[in-house]
Amino acid sequence: MTKPFAPSCERNQAVILDALQSIITVDDKHLLEIGSGTGQHAVFMAAHFPHLNWHTSDLKENHVGIKMWLDEAKLENISEPIVYESGKSDFPDIDVDIVFTTNTIHIMSWQNVKNLMKQLGENLKTGAKIIIYGPFNYKGQFTSESNAQFDVWLKQQEPHRGIRNFEEIVQLMADVGIDLKQDIEMPANNRILYFVKE
Repeated sequence: MTKPFAPSCERNQAVILDALQSIITVDDKHLLEIGSGTGQHAVFMAAHFPHLNWHTSDLKENHVGIKMWLDEAKLENISEPIVYESGKSDFPDIDVDIVFTTNTIHIMSWQNVKNLMKQLGENLKTGAKIIIYGPFNYKGQFTSESNAQFDVWLKQQEPHRGIRNFEEIVQLMADVGIDLKQDIEMPANNRILYFVKE
């Protein structure tokens, strides 16, 4: 098997790192990445946070690719991938300080997005941080023509996919005791939503 490679990871990882460096502190010890995909983000980001134990997770079928990236990087602060799928899996039994996920919310079904938010509320400790990267709509409107085209493409792949509304995500999180702290503008019409469990 060839090591998987996602060009989008290569393009956006530096700007995502900048945002993470403004949020992650030396007191944060364990980060759970939901939907690690190829494993590229984990390898790139974890190298910049040597004090942080980075826990990868994804569907079982993606683990071989993630392990290829991890084996090549040989970083001591990244853990082997955990099997996790919202709506099917129990939340990983880790005392996490941070949950980080990129480009997953528009891939998951809306029901599984709600399941994930519910699990975050039930399992995270007070003060835990949640960092979500990806495109969002505001007041039901696309923020660019490219996002509108992307949404069409997503639904052609799987009807349950689509760019989610910022306000609905914030409300779902608020309903489980997780408050929005920052909405950070990113390149290419993406955002980082930074929440804290209260």
